[in-house]
Amino acid sequence: MHTIFLNNVGIGPFGMFGIFALGSLSVIAIGLALFALKGYSLWYAAKRDEKGWFIALLLINTMGILELYYLYSVVDLWKKKKPQDTDQKKETVSEQVK
Repeated sequence: MHTIFLNNVGIGPFGMFGIFALGSLSVIAIGLALFALKGYSLWYAAKRDEKGWFIALLLINTMGILELYYLYSVVDLWKKKKPQDTDQKKETVSEQVK
């Protein structure tokens, strides 16, 4: 009878502590993702010798918003690169033949 009471208030294996474990795992996963994003953006800022962006990314904590803006807008990391024009390739081939 005592164990049934404890399970009803959330102290059993599927009770309140299970929810806390899931929540703490989520917080850890999000924290690791934000840590990786900050490191990646700081690495790009240092590589491109952008001291202002490096200091801003290092000191301002915006939960990944500033880092994503920097990587997407400034670095153009996720933008698709346009393929080279086929006309240029034809010209270089025709020039090589001559």
